[in-house]
Amino acid sequence: MMHSFFRRLLAVAVVLLLSQFTPVWAAATLRYTLAMPAPQTHYFEVEMALAGFSKQFTDVKMPVWAPGSYLVREFAKGVEGLTAKAGSETLRTEKVAKNTWRIYHPKARDFTVSYRVYAFELSVRTSFLDAAHGYVNGTSVFMYPADEVKLPSTLTVQPAPGWAQVSTSLKPVPGGAPFTFRSASYDELADSPIEIGNQKILSFEANGTPHTVAMFGTVQYDEARLLRDMKEVCEEAHRVVGQNPLDRYLFIIHNIDRGTGGLEHLFSTTLSVSRNSYSSEAGWKGFLGLVAHEYFHLWNVKRIRPVALGPFDYDTENYTRMLWVSEGGTEYFSNLIVQRAGFLTPDAYLADLSNGIGRVENTPGNKLQSAAESSFDAWIKYYRPNENSANTGISYYDKGEVIGAVLDLMVINATNGDKRLDDVMRYLYAQYYQKLGRGFTDAEYQDAVAKVAGRRFDDFFRNHVYGTQTLDYGTALGYAGLKLTSTPVTTDAVLGANVSPAGGKYTVSSVVRDGSAWQGGLSVGDEILALNGTRVTDDPNKALVGAPVGAQVAMLVNRDGQIKEVTIPLVAGTTQRYRIERLPNPTEQQQRVLNKWLPVTKQRGRSL
Repeated sequence: MMHSFFRRLLAVAVVLLLSQFTPVWAAATLRYTLAMPAPQTHYFEVEMALAGFSKQFTDVKMPVWAPGSYLVREFAKGVEGLTAKAGSETLRTEKVAKNTWRIYHPKARDFTVSYRVYAFELSVRTSFLDAAHGYVNGTSVFMYPADEVKLPSTLTVQPAPGWAQVSTSLKPVPGGAPFTFRSASYDELADSPIEIGNQKILSFEANGTPHTVAMFGTVQYDEARLLRDMKEVCEEAHRVVGQNPLDRYLFIIHNIDRGTGGLEHLFSTTLSVSRNSYSSEAGWKGFLGLVAHEYFHLWNVKRIRPVALGPFDYDTENYTRMLWVSEGGTEYFSNLIVQRAGFLTPDAYLADLSNGIGRVENTPGNKLQSAAESSFDAWIKYYRPNENSANTGISYYDKGEVIGAVLDLMVINATNGDKRLDDVMRYLYAQYYQKLGRGFTDAEYQDAVAKVAGRRFDDFFRNHVYGTQTLDYGTALGYAGLKLTSTPVTTDAVLGANVSPAGGKYTVSSVVRDGSAWQGGLSVGDEILALNGTRVTDDPNKALVGAPVGAQVAMLVNRDGQIKEVTIPLVAGTTQRYRIERLPNPTEQQQRVLNKWLPVTKQRGRSL
């Protein structure tokens, strides 16, 4: 008779053996079906088939925001008609929070949740459906089981009648039904937008990786040039970090009347482009810059990221003080990428950077809000601007770009032209993405810069990133044999207010901090009726051209239905025009720094 010890040992062995052949019902699975039977109504129909859920109830959630767009958008507001069934049995459902539904299934491990989503906001951050096409940004359409973000899933897309294309970076299920895809987790599903319709499909290869371009919209463009130039930009972007994390990449391009920008994803991006962008050199440059920006995000943000930006909490804000690096730094690199690829001369790049400096230094809020504060407050300020925003804050895109330029020059100079910010990105990629599998902290970013530069820049970060001291452009540009000049846009007095002529009424839309209107008490919403006793028939700013500083202007305004007179003391305008110029006789060291920073490249096609 077998000894009890050996019987127990055999039982354990049997359990371990059987675990290799676990029946399907023992593990939770998740399948989505996305349908759009009546696209003209703007409703997606979603079905979630959940299997292997053994609790008495399961909560399903809809995210409140889209990663990459730092605003709580309350996507649950688009959900209608949520129901749940186990077989033919209707299950009880209860909404328990603004974005959470509880499904009671005490006797069923397998059940189906169905709901509709109204989608009629065509932006890169939201979802859209009409008779022409459908676009899905995952967080605004797909729910997920609470506490099961890491659960793999499959998705079957059922295009509207007459639609033949589904474009997404999700991988097809091998041997699966048409338009059936798999994702390793909800994070991947949410980070893989989907274009559905009859979009034109183009392709090119960059750095050995297939790239697909899904073009929606009727638009005129040079297809060969488009693919050639996009390829050049992508390959130049690869050279920054020197590592290729891709096995495929997708550009979804919405060609519409007024483009709104782009949004990055792990293996794809969505670009919203004005239809007329392709017809002018300035528009083409803007398009390539957008391509470079969103494409470079596949490293900076999606893989090289602050600790707060993944794994995501889809229920609330995810705060970081590093968007000046993630977004502003990406803008800095994207402009360099376009220049290095040969679409901008070094002087044209310097002109663009001069304009960027002007955007920062001519914004009054730059003296009040630091780049780090701007990053942290993105959730309540950047995406919710008002008439006073320029007086109280600064864009982390604009400020981050010029910080990047100054910091890059400091690193290049400190290493005698041997290293630059590219090397900082390479270090962050290797150390935190590849080795540690996580994001970096604020302090770790500063440490990375110090490691590459061979010296610390703590005062720089304290004063210019976490503080509001004006960047020392002169010293940084001087390292490269350049200088920054500034001249007043005008020496005359200016009103210091923007006036809208809508409806034939001249209404104040914004007031500049400490300007004439600010000091005289002119308010946003005031309708300007008369100027020094004369009826206003045009923008008052035009009437004040050439007015002397120190003069006073009497204005008659309609404020909330009451006629009031305000006296405006005229002060000089403070807006400056900036220009980066080359010094006549740069030293050998200055030339070395400049060559490292802005290498002269062969200009491709029609340079901009």
